[in-house]
Amino acid sequence: MEYDKTAGPSGAPEAKNYPHESTASGGKDGRLRVKGPQADVSVLGQPITFAFSGRTAKNRFLKAPMTERLCHWNKEGEDINARGFPSEEYTRLYQRWGEGEIGVIVAGNLMLRYDAVEAFGNPILQDDHDNRTEAFRKVAEVSKAHGSLFVAQLSHPGRQGGAALNPNPVSASDVQLKIEWAGNKFNKPRALSVPEIKDMVKIWGETAYLCKKAGFDGVQVHCAHGYLLAQFLSSTTNLRTDEYGGNFENRSRITFEIIDEIKRRVQDPSFIICVKLNSVEFQPGGQTPDDCKNLCLKLEEAGIDFVDLSGGTFEGRAFEHKKESTKARESYFIEFAEMIRPLLKKTKVYVTGGFRTASGMVNAVRDGATDGVGIGRPLGAEPYLCKEILEGRVTGAIENFVPLPLNTQGTGTQLHQIGLDERLISDWSDEGEVKRWVEANEKETARKISILPNVDSSGYAPLRPEVGFDYLR
Repeated sequence: MEYDKTAGPSGAPEAKNYPHESTASGGKDGRLRVKGPQADVSVLGQPITFAFSGRTAKNRFLKAPMTERLCHWNKEGEDINARGFPSEEYTRLYQRWGEGEIGVIVAGNLMLRYDAVEAFGNPILQDDHDNRTEAFRKVAEVSKAHGSLFVAQLSHPGRQGGAALNPNPVSASDVQLKIEWAGNKFNKPRALSVPEIKDMVKIWGETAYLCKKAGFDGVQVHCAHGYLLAQFLSSTTNLRTDEYGGNFENRSRITFEIIDEIKRRVQDPSFIICVKLNSVEFQPGGQTPDDCKNLCLKLEEAGIDFVDLSGGTFEGRAFEHKKESTKARESYFIEFAEMIRPLLKKTKVYVTGGFRTASGMVNAVRDGATDGVGIGRPLGAEPYLCKEILEGRVTGAIENFVPLPLNTQGTGTQLHQIGLDERLISDWSDEGEVKRWVEANEKETARKISILPNVDSSGYAPLRPEVGFDYLR
């Protein structure tokens, strides 16, 4: 889940982006839900065993990584190495997901460095100078308390970190991200030298080692959504002429060096290593489905337990349907998963983005398009969704009437409500509650712009729920 590129509403809501019916739930159970036919969900409850680590996820669900922005941050005059320390709110959010019977929980955007961040409030695990591995251990314990596997998504923004928090970005090449919204802009990056790339590889290995020390079951190498490794993979952002540029083998070299370094630093064969990948970038010259296919085959050779397929970048959003053929199948990237999965003999495939009904999830698995189902924003709206699908309590997710492309920002508000231990989560199927949020978001956006270049908050609009879903019911 990424920043949205506009400060205000600019399109129809997600709920009107594909043909479907709604069903009224009423009360505090979610006013409207996506209507889906009754389905035998037993296939979703089946375990998945990963061939290389030997670990078993207890069911087919994966909590997709999202940017929670709930960790402690440095105050004015305080050293930046105070950033990214897990807070009580961050821990509580993962406690709720741990209670939700999710096979694999992937913690979003765990940053590798204090000076290279996606947003205010990101978790950071660069070192253990303040005993933060113990704080992350508490997060791991509550996430795993009900049998989930807990994996950290390791991420570096590269050129994609906002200028206020990342004044001196680095990337594969000096190609600037020339978009701006809500006062946020991106400085021109400096191309990493080869020795710096070698150092970067070591940083990934060190953070993976600290994750192991903190009780994580594994790590996810983030190669998607336009972040640093995606910047190396894409010919639009990698203009290098050395061994890290040119053909796709060279552009993917850093990824495989990182995987090797993680294995060197974490000498435990049961430690999960997985990869988040773009199946497509939705921009001219970007990574293609064939690139993704070839990379997946090489990742299997490298012993990767699973790939999680998504898509898009800051310049080419993907959190909506781009093709008519995917709308009836719910998942935005199902056709790419269907192309890749038959080629892989050991590496498992998850696909994330667009699933809203139990029947859609069941069909994706039963049809052989994917091994597992990744769910992001619906687990912000209702953290027990997977559990309630498996129990037959619900057959579809709560509708979302937040206007595109602000739906990810709206989910951020919901994540904070869970972290703050609100009894209710704002119900985006209620248009009055959405209107309240849009007004709060406009107010917070104006406030953020007024204090730039200072950054003092996550950017998610604070909102006390008035019409809400009682997820603790």
